[in-house]
Parts: sequence; C-alpha cells; structure tokens
Amino acid sequence: MKKMPFIAAMLMLFPMMSFAKAPERTYKGQIMDMACAKTGSHDAGYKMTGTHTPKDCTLACNKTGSPLVLYNKATNTIYKLDDQDQAKSLAGENVKVKGTLNRSTKTIHVDKITDVSPAS
Repeated sequence: MKKMPFIAAMLMLFPMMSFAKAPERTYKGQIMDMACAKTGSHDAGYKMTGTHTPKDCTLACNKTGSPLVLYNKATNTIYKLDDQDQAKSLAGENVKVKGTLNRSTKTIHVDKITDVSPAS
C-alpha cells in the first residue's frame, strides 16, 4: 500500500517525460538525396542522371522526387531534414546541421545548415 503514492506519481510524470523536447545539437554529413544516400554514394545517380558532381546529382535526383537528407558516411547514418529549402541551397556539400532530432522518424528539425566544405 505504501508503494501506491510512488506509482501514482510516476504515472503522472510519465506523459510529461515523453513530450520533453530533445536537446538541440549539431550533426555532420553531406546533403544528399535519399536514393543516393541509401547506396552511400552518387555512382548510380551519376549514371542515371548524366551528372558529374555531387551537387548536380543531388539536385537532379531531388527533382525526380528523392527527398534531401543528411548522410553521415562515417556512421552510415541517414537523417531526414524537415527544411528542404535550406538543404537545397547546399546540395552535395559537406555541412553541419544544427537542430533537434525526432528519434522515432530520424528527422532533424533544422535550425541552421552551415557549409563546411573546403574552399576551392
């Protein structure tokens, strides 16, 4: 019987914990289209679209409906991006994405995308 107040308190706190906002953090990778990210490279995309650069390939595949994502080659991780417009301006580039991650959908709510590609 003494455990009842504790259990009741935990049951009241549980719904609030599930709605807690995830912390904002920075994710690194390349802005790619989902089709190329799933294969880990643009090789097939280059052949299919007749393009020769990551930017051109990403934009061409995006025009056919493949959404833009952040692909981290080191961890082989794909994150969906909720702001396709910001991502499009940096298509094919290595970037840092600052935002919050929805773990269940693997979607980053984008606050800012910054180019980290080396200057040519």
